[in-house]
Amino acid sequence: MSVDTTTQPNSVKSLDYLGLGDNENVFWNLSPTELYEQAILRKEAVLTKDYALRVLTGEFTGRSPMDKFIVDQPSIHDDIDWGDVNQPISEDVFDNLYEKAVNYLQDKDLFVKDLFCGADEKNRLNVRVVSEAAYHGLFAHNMFIRPTAEELENHEPEFTVLAAPHLKANPDKDGTRTSTFILCNFDKKIILIGGTLYSGEVKKGIFSVMNYLLPKKGVMAMHCSANHDENGKTAVFFGLSGTGKTTLSADPDKTLIGDDEHGWSDEGTFNFEGGCYAKTINLSKENEPLIHATTKMPGTILENVVLDENREPDFDDVSLTQNTRCSYPLHYIPNASETGKGGHPENIIFLTCDAFGVLPPISKLTPDQAMYHFISGYTAKVAGTERGVTEPQATFSACFGAPFMPLHPTVYAELLAEKIRKHDANVWLVNTGWTGGEYGEGHRMKLPHTRKMLSEAIAGNLEKVDYETDPVFGFQIPTSVDGVPSEVLIPRNTWKDKEGYDQKAKTLAEMFIHNFEQFKDQASDELLAAAPKAE
Repeated sequence: MSVDTTTQPNSVKSLDYLGLGDNENVFWNLSPTELYEQAILRKEAVLTKDYALRVLTGEFTGRSPMDKFIVDQPSIHDDIDWGDVNQPISEDVFDNLYEKAVNYLQDKDLFVKDLFCGADEKNRLNVRVVSEAAYHGLFAHNMFIRPTAEELENHEPEFTVLAAPHLKANPDKDGTRTSTFILCNFDKKIILIGGTLYSGEVKKGIFSVMNYLLPKKGVMAMHCSANHDENGKTAVFFGLSGTGKTTLSADPDKTLIGDDEHGWSDEGTFNFEGGCYAKTINLSKENEPLIHATTKMPGTILENVVLDENREPDFDDVSLTQNTRCSYPLHYIPNASETGKGGHPENIIFLTCDAFGVLPPISKLTPDQAMYHFISGYTAKVAGTERGVTEPQATFSACFGAPFMPLHPTVYAELLAEKIRKHDANVWLVNTGWTGGEYGEGHRMKLPHTRKMLSEAIAGNLEKVDYETDPVFGFQIPTSVDGVPSEVLIPRNTWKDKEGYDQKAKTLAEMFIHNFEQFKDQASDELLAAAPKAE
């Protein structure tokens, strides 16, 4: 079934445009209370001791990136950075699977939520989520921005997520890799999901759409957290898993704009979301009191969290998955922004956990260096974090979020550099990893030192200190930071074995250079000159 949503008006309260207009079992924009009731009645979820909703997502407890495809169409073909991340699939495959999904869903109960993605009214996307799972409706309610009653009356979807989590594809007949499929069709403005109940596919699918649409309007799409102080000074924090993105942005003295996905327009920064989707592995009241408190609130969804005999969550139990999560509205965090907006970032922080002990705890980057390290998206895995990892391993994820970036990384990097120059933003690289030696020899940076360095940088106090140029990476390293021992600032000085440091720095520089080979054809001479020196 080929449905052309570009030529059909999307009725405010009709699924005709999806081919599902004859389904009489549609639940429109239920409240969280009603969705709670439906999820429990359908045995999708149980209540915890504190009346949060616990859901088990079955076989899939995380995203399925190898089963995610973009429909290859002439309108977008030359824009997409095709490859292992952005995999193409034909329109015929999409149309056949879409027909199968519509036929499957014709007699199913469907839960519809109409929402916004983007706190900036000029750059937000009208989103509709349609699923056979009631819990997907509650998840969408938590994670996206909720319209007012007046806005809801005139809400027409610009992009629709259609989820049939219990429908499995037949790879031999349907042209998929497995029984799971996540297909994005930009012409028809539909994300089709089947064979997986994991709700992160809904959120990240729309995030990827925003990452395609916004740069074409000159708006930077960012996989980052953001906050601002009482004077409105905004900072954004990029970083891969384990680098401290959530911890360092969740400052009780700052207003949290958001913890994951943001845009940067001509007016400033804005959150894409209306909620948070936080990891709960080893979550404790002592270490993360604000997030922990949300797990005891009605309206929160706990995904794949083990409950004890009293239905108390056990966040240390990873028998189901290490990717345990909780979804909750942003206003459950006391210091969260009411508007989801901030000013132009005065400080941009790239977070990395360098297990090689080579990178400085804080350093200042030029715009070209910022582009280079943004495209690189470096951090490191350490022994024991994954099976088979016995020594530190470099990990690179372009733009600190490669799985969600449909365009070439240089598109985002050039847009970021343009905004950095226009708004005179400072860019800092902060290493939350090892010092005094690599993993196994040195030790982790002390969190109070990292917090103090960030605080001094954001306050503008590092404008007044002397800097030293790193001979390998070219960073400008402050030689003094108030409240931080000066001996920790220059990484080579923290190593007893200076020759060992030099060799490890050379090794890491070579890893950067090797990883960047894939981007050389679309990189400028200035960008290539920002690479580390491995000689």
